[in-house]
Formats: sequence, structure tokens, C-alpha cells
Amino acid sequence: MYDGCAITPDIRGIGLASGKPMTLFLTASSTAGSAAAAQAKYEYSMDETLATFVFVTIFLLGQVLGTIVFPPWSESFGRKKMYIFSSGLSAICCMIIGLVHPISAIIVVRIVAGMLSAIPYTIIGGTIEDMFNAHARIWAMFYWTIASNIGLILGPIMSSYIIAGLDWRWNFYIFAIIIGVLTAGLCLIRESRPSLLLAREVEHLRTITTIQSIPPSLNHDHIPSLHGFMKESLIRPAQLFFQEPIIFTVSMMVSVVMSLIYIFTESLQSIFQAVGFSEAHASLIFITIGLGTVLSTFTRFLDSYILNYLRRQGRPIKPEHKLIGLVIGAPFLAIGLWWFAWTIPPDVQTSWIVPALSLVFVGYALTELDTALYGYISDSYLSYSASASAAIAFMRALVSGVVPLFTKQMFSGLGNNIAMTVLAVVATVFCIVPPVFVFYGERIRQASKFARYSWEIQEQMGKDEDDW
Repeated sequence: MYDGCAITPDIRGIGLASGKPMTLFLTASSTAGSAAAAQAKYEYSMDETLATFVFVTIFLLGQVLGTIVFPPWSESFGRKKMYIFSSGLSAICCMIIGLVHPISAIIVVRIVAGMLSAIPYTIIGGTIEDMFNAHARIWAMFYWTIASNIGLILGPIMSSYIIAGLDWRWNFYIFAIIIGVLTAGLCLIRESRPSLLLAREVEHLRTITTIQSIPPSLNHDHIPSLHGFMKESLIRPAQLFFQEPIIFTVSMMVSVVMSLIYIFTESLQSIFQAVGFSEAHASLIFITIGLGTVLSTFTRFLDSYILNYLRRQGRPIKPEHKLIGLVIGAPFLAIGLWWFAWTIPPDVQTSWIVPALSLVFVGYALTELDTALYGYISDSYLSYSASASAAIAFMRALVSGVVPLFTKQMFSGLGNNIAMTVLAVVATVFCIVPPVFVFYGERIRQASKFARYSWEIQEQMGKDEDDW
């Protein structure tokens, strides 16, 4: 969208190269908290639920707060500083958690770390919309989704082995070192927000020409005053959530689906320990979910084929044309969860490889739903995509933070098989969403205040159809 002007190809490549691993390790630090809680509870004489609340839920509740403030701030005042700010302070927070001993200090720092983690995850949709056309956004959004999801999967594996060999505090020391190194790469990126760049260019022209009659910006997305920011931008994600049916539906679906990762961090290892795995080796089962995540690459090629076919036919490309991942992913998730539910102990005794294979389906589906739904939001809401993503991320963080508090009770009370069946039923209900979006999505968007306004502005700016 702002290619060649906002960010040069070299700088953009460096920035994205640094940003993907940054997203990976920031998200890994959230799921790593579960393993840290399992050991830290003995040091602080806490029960398991309270330890999970301190090391996992508190982080995600902090992320909830971050999604309220930071994305609209980036839409109004730019994105570059937000990335550097979040990554640098996240490294410091990890180091502090490892060094301090009072539990009250750990709680405060964990909340701050959660707030900071919301920055790269929630504003990436806006950054990608700034820099790429809709065709390129397929791959850009996919790379970031892959990085985020693999981070969620890597967290339990890394933390299990670090804690087994060292100590739970070293878990945070190592994350601090990695994130600190990656922060240096983010210093090479440039600002991508069009409104901010246009305002800078206008100010530069005024300086070198001494002409003061140049309009402040030929851009609808102006930089507001602080009063305007407080009045409008902070409540925009809430407006989108409650007023936009697409945002509401996607928020509820993504929050439930992606909370499965946090459910697995609390239950997966114990399930496979029941068939003879050690605690550390049981964490390696998360690799099967990661394998499914990587297999999503093939669906992106299918996305590209569909868009290229439509372009050759001279047909306009709409956001609904990029929902193939949702169409495939929703039933795959239901199949994978039903398969897993009835091939695990105690009611069923099979080789560990049978339920492990079902998690490949689950990993593939999680990535497809995440990629397709966030991509759909980015294409549908354009300049409001960061706030739209914030509304989704708010619910995602809230649900993901709450479910670990009752996951063990749910699995012990209902049993592994029935507990997983409940999740499989929910995934089956979600299979209704793909046909609704595919057949009625355009009509819903046309009735939407924010989606319709974004597309009208795009037309006024003379968007070339070939860019789509």
C-alpha cells in the first residue's frame, strides 16, 4: 500500500526479519509461564491455581490492558517506536523476574510484560496493511502468524528443558538475553504509518519552500490531538467489537480457538505422561502442533493460485476470496479434536502416535483460522485494522488468561476424554462460520460503518485494482 515510500525494500526486509523472531519469543514467554509456575509454587508455597494465576493469567491480563491502549496509539502516532519500546522493556522485565524474590514484584513486572507483549502482536495487522497490497498481505500475515503460533508452541518445550537442567529463573534470563539481542534489529526499521509520513513530508516541504498554504495532509487518517486521541481512539476497539458483527464473531472464534494452546500447556504433558513419557519428553508432543502449523504453507500457495486466477479473469478480488484457510481449517479443527478426544487415556488405550497425529490436524487448523481471520479483518477494515485486531486480541488474551485457571479441574473432574469432547463440540459449532462469511460477508461489510468507510476512502485515494 505504501510500498517504496514508507519503507525501502532492504530496510523492510531487515525489519520483518527481526520482527518475526521477536514475535516468536515474546509469545513463547507467555506459554513458558506454565512450566515456571509448576516449579515456583514450591519456592513460594502456593497452590497450583495461584501459581498459574501469577505466572500465566497475570501476563495475559496485562496483555488485555495493552490491547486497549497501544494499537490506537500506533494508528495515531506511528508504529516504529512502539516496537522498539515493547521489545526493549520486555527484555528488562524478563531479567527483573529472574532477579527479584518478592512475589509482589514478580506480579507487577509480569503484568507490565504482558502489556508490552500486546504491542507487536496487535499492531502488526496495521503495519502489514501500511506496507503491502492485499495479495502480498497473504504471505506477510502468514509469516507473522507462523512466528506467533510457533512461539506459543515453543514456550512449553523451551521452559521444560531449561527448568529441568537449570532453574525456573533461568527460564526468564534466557528469554531476556534473546529478546534483548533481537531488539537491536528493530532499530533498523522505518516508520510505516501513512498519516505520520505524510504529515512529515508536508512539514518538510513547508520548511524548504517557505510556502505555508500546503494543506496539512491529503489523508483522512490525520494525527489527532491528545484530547481527540483520548476521546475517540481509545474507545475505537470497543466500538468495533460491539458494533461490527464481523469483529464480534471473529473475536469470539479466535479467542476460543487460540486458548486451546493454553489448555494444552496445562493438560497435554500430563496426558502423555500417562502413557510413559517423562515430563520434559512429554513437552516434545507440542512439535506435532508445530508440524501442522508449517503445513499451512501449502494453503497459502492455494490462496495465491486463487487470487492469480481471479486477476487473469479480470475479476475484482474481495476479502472473501481469501477465506479458503477458514473453510478448510474449521472442519480440520473439529476432526482433530474429536480424534484426539477418543484416542487418549484413560478410556482408550492406543499407541501415543495415534493421538499425536491428530494434533497435526489441530496445529494446521489453528494456524489456518488465525491467518485467515486476521487477514480477513485486515482486508476488510484497512486503516482501522490495528484497532480491529486490538478488539480481537483483547478477547483472545482475556479468554486465554482465564482458561488455565480451571483447565486441570476440568480435566480431572470430567476426565480427559469428556473434557476434550466438550472442546470438540465447540469446534464443530464453529464450522457454521465459514459458509456465513463466504456467502454473506460482502453484504455484512457493506452494512458496516467502519468497513464501508475504509473502502470508500480507498477508492477516493485511487487504489488500483491490480494491487488487489
